[in-house]
Amino acid sequence: MSVNYVCEHCHSLLGRLEAAIADDERLGFHQLTEEERRHYVQHQEDGNITVRMTCDLCQEAYTRHPELAFLASPLQ
Repeated sequence: MSVNYVCEHCHSLLGRLEAAIADDERLGFHQLTEEERRHYVQHQEDGNITVRMTCDLCQEAYTRHPELAFLASPLQ
């Protein structure tokens, strides 16, 4: 099983954890609200987990150019 951290804007792989057993509490997901969990954490059919987040480059782009938030796919 792997936990893949992917930028939700540019889709870059930011990191991967390989674990035999990884539950929501060990990964800290229990601290998220249900809405946050639905948005950021995706459990795949094969047992892997994808966590959507924002990479530093995309965060910097949004900080410098806030108008990008109004575009459907500004950084892809």
